[in-house]
Amino acid sequence: MQCAHLYFSVFLFITATAYADTWNTFRGNPQLTGVAATALPDNLHLLWTYTAQDAIESTAAIHENTVYVGSLDGQLYALDLITGSVKWQYQADGEIKSSPTIDDSTVYFGDEHGTFHAVDRQTGQPRWTFAAEAGITSSANRAQGHLYFGSYDQHLYCLNAATGAQTWKIATDGYIHSTPVLYEKNVAVAGCDGFLRLLDLNDGSERQRVAMGTYVAGSAAVHAGRAYVGTFGNEVLGIDLVAGEVLWRYQHPVRKFPFYASPAATNGAIIIGGRDKLVHALDPETGQALWTYPAGSRVDSSPVIAGDRVYFGAGALIALELKSGTEVWRFETGAPITSSPAVAAGRLVIGATDGVVYCFGQKAIRQ
Repeated sequence: MQCAHLYFSVFLFITATAYADTWNTFRGNPQLTGVAATALPDNLHLLWTYTAQDAIESTAAIHENTVYVGSLDGQLYALDLITGSVKWQYQADGEIKSSPTIDDSTVYFGDEHGTFHAVDRQTGQPRWTFAAEAGITSSANRAQGHLYFGSYDQHLYCLNAATGAQTWKIATDGYIHSTPVLYEKNVAVAGCDGFLRLLDLNDGSERQRVAMGTYVAGSAAVHAGRAYVGTFGNEVLGIDLVAGEVLWRYQHPVRKFPFYASPAATNGAIIIGGRDKLVHALDPETGQALWTYPAGSRVDSSPVIAGDRVYFGAGALIALELKSGTEVWRFETGAPITSSPAVAAGRLVIGATDGVVYCFGQKAIRQ
């Protein structure tokens, strides 16, 4: 058992190292912590924009100077990270709300028709597809050659990443909107049936089931053996994954609104936006509020921590000081943002509901 634990620890270390200058999946890593590997320039400048044919709710992926992002127009776009020019487009079967996931040479994502796609990331040519029985908003997580994602058909799927063959699936009692999260040798998923399930990666057997009290749309973040997740019961939960129990519940004393966004998690703070138009920073140990920030509109965008700042979308793209919640930067996009930032190679990429993809970074120095 000790050797097996060491093997998986090494696997997670290698996986984390591979994310050093990429944003290969929703929330940036398999634990969905929403923490970037590097900081961004203090003064971000708009470097380029690209306009799709419909709204963008999908969070971008970034890999080897290419941005991959889906749109409600049913297209997956591959854009040059440096210039914003289109490298290729891939037509899906329905709207794309799922965020793309990159593994080696392939981009994976689902669509609202219920088709899960594997696409060559260099050429945009299809490799295989898999048909679920309802829409796929959940993004895929991956481990040891397999992909894990949920569907509105109330199942969590495990597919062979190379072939698309189904390895296993498990039924739940509600829609699965969220992205599954990896924890040691397990995959954990929060669903609309009000449970956080901890399942064996290999066969899907259930190891734990934690009752959360209400349904959940956002994804859980796992840090230091705990899962953190917001609910539609107007709460944020801190869950001990070893004991399989809820350690604390946070609810704002006045504003009782759901949490649709996924949290960012570090040793010092859990950061999450709510439909109460606030961004909340919570103590990971106690769930007590460290600070709140009034965003002016509901925050469905999941925040990303890069260095000592927090970035998220609302009615604008906003940066806060991580320690205090003080606003330090803002960019008015002209349309609400429900997607989340992707941060890699010193750049931040995000899409808005008017279909515009924005790329920010260090202002170019003219020779």
